This record gives sequence, C-alpha cells and structure tokens, in this order.
Amino acid sequence: MSAPRYTPTAQAVQDRITSYADTFGPLLRSYLIQLGEAFDHPAESAFTPNALSLVSDLALAGGKRQRAAFVYEAARLPGTEAVAGAADIGALAIELLQTALLIHDDLVDNSSTRRGIRSTFGSYTAQMPAHPQYAMGMTVMAGDLASYLAADVIAASDLPADLALAMTRVILRAGKETYCGQMIDLERDFTALPDLAFLDTVSDYKSGRYSIIAPIQLGLLAAGHDPAPHHDTLHRYSRAVGILGQIRDDYISFFGDPKVTGKPDSVDARAGRLSYPLREALAAATIREKHHMRTVLGRTDATDADIDMVRDIAYTHGVDETLRTMMGQRAQQARDEAATWHLLGWDPDAVGFFAESTLWGAERAS
Repeated sequence: MSAPRYTPTAQAVQDRITSYADTFGPLLRSYLIQLGEAFDHPAESAFTPNALSLVSDLALAGGKRQRAAFVYEAARLPGTEAVAGAADIGALAIELLQTALLIHDDLVDNSSTRRGIRSTFGSYTAQMPAHPQYAMGMTVMAGDLASYLAADVIAASDLPADLALAMTRVILRAGKETYCGQMIDLERDFTALPDLAFLDTVSDYKSGRYSIIAPIQLGLLAAGHDPAPHHDTLHRYSRAVGILGQIRDDYISFFGDPKVTGKPDSVDARAGRLSYPLREALAAATIREKHHMRTVLGRTDATDADIDMVRDIAYTHGVDETLRTMMGQRAQQARDEAATWHLLGWDPDAVGFFAESTLWGAERAS
C-alpha cells in the first residue's frame, strides 16, 4: 500500500490542510522552544526536562495537523471576525492534547514507533532497558504532562477570561471523553467478538470527540460564536467522521506499509486488539480459519508469516473491500450532515471544506 492518490476534490482539501500545517508548524515550534526555556522544574532533575523534550519531539515529528486545520476552518464558519490569536491558541491546545493521547495510546498498544520515529514509550524503553516499570511510569507521566500543557496554553494566554474558560472546558471535556473511549477500547478486547455498534461507540468516544467536534467547537468559540446550540448536528458529523477515521486508521495499520504509516503493521494482531479489520475477518472466517487466527492473535511472539496468514484470511473474505464500503458510507453520512450547515447561514466555503474533508478522509486509505 503506497501513499494515497487523491481525486481533485480530496486533493484540494489536502492542499488546504497542508497550508494550515505550514503556518501552524512554526507556531508550535516557537511555543515549545519558549516553553523549554521557561519551564519550571527541579534543577536537580534530568528526567523532567527529558520528558518535556520527548513530548516536544513527538509533537513536532509530523502529523497532518488536521485538528489544527479544523480549528482554523471552524473559525471561518460564522463569517465573523475571530478574536485575535484565539484560533492559534485553540490549535495549539488541541495538538498538545493529541500528543498526550498518542503517548498514552502507544503505551497501551506497546508500540515502539510513531510518526516514523521512536514513540515516547519506545524511547523510555530504550533508555531504561533494565527498568521496564519505570519506562511505563515515565511514559504515563510524559503523556499527563502534555495533557496539562493543552489546558495551560489556554489558561496562560491573553484571551478574554470568559473565552479562555470556555475553550478550556472544551479541551477538558475532549480529554475526559477520549480517555473513556480508551477504556472502552480495552474493554472491547475482553469480548469474544464485539458487534459493529460497540466498535462504533468506541470510535465516537476515542476519536470523534477530540479529533472532530472539539476542534470545531474551539474554532467557533474563537470566532465569538457559541457552539452549544449546534451540538446535535456537530456530534452527528463528528461521530460519522470519527468512525470513518478509526476504520481508516485500522485499515491502514493492518493492510498498510509501515514505511508509509510510520507504525508497525502487526501491532493490533500481536496485541489481540479486535480492530475493525480483525473483527470483520473473524466474523467472516470459516471455523478452521477462526482456529488459525485465534492461535495467532494476542501472541507477542507471532512471526511475520503468522501475521501474513491472518491478513490472507482477511483478503480472502474481502475484508478490505468491506471496510472501504463502510468508510464510503460514513463519509457520505458526514457529508450530508455538513451540507445542512448552509441553513445556519455559515460561510459556504468553510462549510464546503468540512463536507469535502470527509471524502479526503476516506481516500487516505487508498
């Protein structure tokens, strides 16, 4: 699986997200440099500045900056002038929260790489090979540090107090709901075979709440617009996009090329994680194939040949095509929801961005 080739519509979305990323990247780097220079920590401690350095490394290692782009685009929706600097602060906060969640996610998944570099957990494991419990503990604390920074960047800003409070509440709610999603994500793997509704709920809480609705809420607040009256339509949109995004990420993780994804392609299988591809493969497999899969899933010592066997079973039953169909359905669902935002009098170009970004999301799995 190579890097995606986009249709012109999806490419236009990608180009706009890239333009935001090009602007946001230096802002994030400047913030992290200033933070490092002014960071209050025990002078005797080497672990503390190292933790901040690892947080910074992951935050700056790449990523599409889709969440930051959603903040900036949502600030355009009402057609009003945004509060100076508010969208920047919202974008910094959501990307720092993303960093925190990735750090914890890699610990939970026992993933050694992220974004083409060592994950924070991988770095600590390498630094502390004789102390695995310390490596896990430091990973948790580094992730917690990034979580607090996500709220602190708002609290320490010069934004009006009422706006800062409202944005902080968005970040805290997004973090709370996402951690609930992480917990039910683990709970999923304690069932014999979760149904799709269960996986969709996981995706809503684990992905849609902080990746989609929170950035839109932050952007609307930055534009001086209360997002509360629009919660239902924003949630319908974010849920559909969140489910689409999780299916796509699971698809890429299972069927993709690690050189493109920046992550191992066998993490879910070796951890026994019942992701969308593995759930669909188990549901479609014959009794004999199920037995073969169960002898591999959850085995950390599974060989590449073992993983290939599981993948071959998935291909045999058209799981790749099934997931593509599911992604297309969710993309259309979200696109139809975004199209209703014209009725709110919101900016047509910004509405179009959110509508077409669903197609971009689906095509990233191509």
